Amino acid sequence: MKPLVSLRLRSAASRRCAAVCTVISVVVLTACSSKPPTPDWQMNAQGAAQKAVEAYLSGNTRVEQLEWNSARAEVSRTGRPDLLARLELMRCAAQVASLAAQPCDRFENLRADAAAPEQAYADYLAHRLQPQQIPLLPEAQRKAAASGEAAVLAAIEDPLSRLVAAGVLFEGGHAGPQVIASAIDTASTQGWRRPLMAWLGVQISRADASGDAEAAAALRRRMAIVEKAGGGMPR
Repeated sequence: MKPLVSLRLRSAASRRCAAVCTVISVVVLTACSSKPPTPDWQMNAQGAAQKAVEAYLSGNTRVEQLEWNSARAEVSRTGRPDLLARLELMRCAAQVASLAAQPCDRFENLRADAAAPEQAYADYLAHRLQPQQIPLLPEAQRKAAASGEAAVLAAIEDPLSRLVAAGVLFEGGHAGPQVIASAIDTASTQGWRRPLMAWLGVQISRADASGDAEAAAALRRRMAIVEKAGGGMPR
């Protein structure tokens, strides 16, 4: 039995050695890769911007402001106004998704240095988009801009992009029941209080206008749950 045990031990040791060698090889290959590492500012800015958008959609104003300030500080290290313009568009898009559209002043102050796709996206959010600009839009928004129909929302996989498209349709006067229902379902699934409250408010107004008291009451009960969970209406 001893020779067999010894063989097994040697076999196990060989496997461990092979595994270690494989790990070392991967580490060495990674270290020797010609691809440069991602700059710290870029990772920091991306992380802060994502947290800022999430905080805004969740109704956490304090965290949102802190993270936007952090993201701007990181991007400012590059001295590139075009990147700052892109960052400001993220903020404005989240506002449109939450039916809180307002002039995107921070972007407009940087428009002269913004790239054509960013200028087109800003015009899309502000309903100034020209037909020749549609190809410059992100793919998720391109079809919505071209058709102006609610049916395209179902094909937009990213939840925030779907809400942005719904917000643009709403501001353009093209948000029927299908758009509103899609926006409410998207915001609810993601747990995004701010857009959910906004879109529920739209649906309540329409239920009131049509005299559907039962539907309006049910929607208000739903809104009350969301409002209570977050300590009040998002500001």
